Amino acid sequence: MRRSHRIRQVVNYANLSTPLGLLIALIGGARPRRGERGLLYAYGYRIPFPVAGAFTVGNVITTRHAEGHLTGRLLDHESRHATQYAACVGLPMLVLYVLASVLSLAVCGHPASWNVFERLAGLEDGGYPRLTPWWRPTRE
Repeated sequence: MRRSHRIRQVVNYANLSTPLGLLIALIGGARPRRGERGLLYAYGYRIPFPVAGAFTVGNVITTRHAEGHLTGRLLDHESRHATQYAACVGLPMLVLYVLASVLSLAVCGHPASWNVFERLAGLEDGGYPRLTPWWRPTRE
């Protein structure tokens, strides 16, 4: 494991975001497994919220899908979110993320397109559209 991944792993345990991520995954019926980059993958999440192919809390990436879903660009995207938890000192990231989602909804009608955390994690890697704000005319 790279040194940066190990540091992120330790910071996210210490700031309690990874234990919270594990609790959310277990409550949702997901099965956690050790993954790459010091991350934990939790497959088989059964609660219908949040509406996403995968979501990250701390170093825990949770998905409704079966094993093997967390690969490639999606894994890169979710890994960047784990780093954001470390940089935002853990649990405050949840509040900041919700505020960024509300702002994005107001700007373009989509919770991810103008969400600063999703943009920094790579919108396209996460499967999100890059929408135009309501005040800019769309090209036809």
